[in-house]
Amino acid sequence: MPLRTTVIRAFRILAVAEAFSWAALLAGMYFKWIAGTTELGVQVAGPAHGALFVGYGVAALMLWRVQRWPFLVAVLAGFSAVFPFATLLFERWAGRRGYLSAPKVEVPAGELESSRA
Repeated sequence: MPLRTTVIRAFRILAVAEAFSWAALLAGMYFKWIAGTTELGVQVAGPAHGALFVGYGVAALMLWRVQRWPFLVAVLAGFSAVFPFATLLFERWAGRRGYLSAPKVEVPAGELESSRA
């Protein structure tokens, strides 16, 4: 699988996972600070969210380079990780505008016939 396709797939997965980790962290913070019952949610979701946050950032930087995103798109990708669930919105926005699609490579018909032989 080409690097570009792998990074796009990883970015999409990390965007969703980062949003879910935000939800888990927010739930953990509720139980720690408001309900005052347990810190377990923060202890588990905190490091998981941190790792996914860093992974999302690295994937965004890789896509900036590989997909040749404009600087503003890269800034929006990074900025979206700061707010809960914004990575989902950015991923959908970028996908609709073609920033998350690998360019199609056209193979001449003559090359297809020779590769089948």
